[in-house]
Amino acid sequence: MSDYATIGVFLLLTIAFPLAAMAASWMFRPKPKQTGEKMVPYECGVDTKGKTWIRFRVSYFLYALVFLAFDVEVVFLFPWAVKFNALGLFAFVEMLVFITILVIGLWYAWKEGALEWY
Repeated sequence: MSDYATIGVFLLLTIAFPLAAMAASWMFRPKPKQTGEKMVPYECGVDTKGKTWIRFRVSYFLYALVFLAFDVEVVFLFPWAVKFNALGLFAFVEMLVFITILVIGLWYAWKEGALEWY
């Protein structure tokens, strides 16, 4: 086969396998009766009070994103700290650059008001 034919076969298989899996799960799934009780929104067994579709402020999501960015930082800092003596000066300078980029990001988020909880 030529290179294009191989890529075409892989493309077809890439599309066919997920479609076949979704079709099989749809065909072989249990099909319960849709009674009135099953169509009620379920929230811990208690009926909701008030509107359930409320809007949250965008600042809450920005606060969560900033938290995730600095939480992921720990994933990179911990292995570096464990092997600090073996890595040498180059790795130390790289980590300083990494932390500097994160501090600039924190400063920018602070300046834009993403950390204000109101």
